[in-house]
Amino acid sequence: MKRRDFVKSVGAGSLAVGAAIAGAPAVHANTKIKWKMVTTWPKNFPGLGTGANNLARLITEMSGGRIEVKVYGAKELVGALEIFDAVSRGTAEMGHGAAYYWKGKTEAAQFFAAVPFGLTAQEMNGWLYHGGGMELWSEIYDGFGLIPTAAGNTGVQMGGWFNKEINTVKDLEGLKMRIPGLGGEVLKRAGGTPVLLPGGEIFPSLQSGAIDATEWVGPYNDMAFGLYKAAKYYYYPGWHEPGTTLECFVNKKAYEALPKDLQAIVLTASKAANLDMLADFTARNNAALDTLVNQHGVQLRNFPDKVLKRLKGLSDEVVAEVAGRDPMSKKVYDSFKKFRDQAIAWHNVSERAYLNGRSV
Repeated sequence: MKRRDFVKSVGAGSLAVGAAIAGAPAVHANTKIKWKMVTTWPKNFPGLGTGANNLARLITEMSGGRIEVKVYGAKELVGALEIFDAVSRGTAEMGHGAAYYWKGKTEAAQFFAAVPFGLTAQEMNGWLYHGGGMELWSEIYDGFGLIPTAAGNTGVQMGGWFNKEINTVKDLEGLKMRIPGLGGEVLKRAGGTPVLLPGGEIFPSLQSGAIDATEWVGPYNDMAFGLYKAAKYYYYPGWHEPGTTLECFVNKKAYEALPKDLQAIVLTASKAANLDMLADFTARNNAALDTLVNQHGVQLRNFPDKVLKRLKGLSDEVVAEVAGRDPMSKKVYDSFKKFRDQAIAWHNVSERAYLNGRSV
């Protein structure tokens, strides 16, 4: 008996030493792991906040409770735009947001959220999962000790809320508008002033006149924020965000400490959440738009073709300049553009042709 006990203790010690040498702490199969997820969204906010909740629930349920993820809304643990640093340094294990918020960290990150006149949700998923996008995203975030995943998509967004009609590009001059990422740079090129605000600060800023206009997401989310109470013109399409990918990023050390099956669960749950959020927005946006127009008197407007054409030209300039500023942005841009060109060629004879035919 003593000999067997000695052999067991030596074996267990060898495993522990091996794990330490490998630099990845061993996690016992029955260990209960508690993770924190910080988000850029208000707690339980429809679509985005509930999407983060859904991801946390999926990870917890798929792991049989071996990982328990607790969600913190913006400002509950850290500020909305502080979550990237919080997860990078290990204050929380996961973050839920949008990659264009981190352009101050690396400009290339913006390509993984939304590019004006870029990829739709379906095309974004194609590029990320089967076109090399995910590998590039991982390469960028690795420098910050993070592992990125796609964890939601809003689909094509709305163009935004305005208190005046936009009939020409000149109407954008001097406009203070809440609009993030590359879209904000395009607005700036058109003579406007882009303002970066987290979701929870948009309504009071629009209502007080601190900003003249805002984009947020689409009818489902915009109605939840009550933006129709602060502006009456609602423009489409969302040229600046044609298929916005929401992200979940995981602290790399925390991820690598997990056994392989739990690592797979985190990534698979993110894919499921990515699909579910797009379905959620698709199901709810139409009813919300009907309510906004027919119950709240919102005036729906289409951006004039001349305005869209000018914004498209400015967008091409802005994106090309970003790509030219550093090698990583160029690498991502080349991959993105190649995939977009292929997707356009295919969708001209598939998606576009079908939608045109359905409208006859």
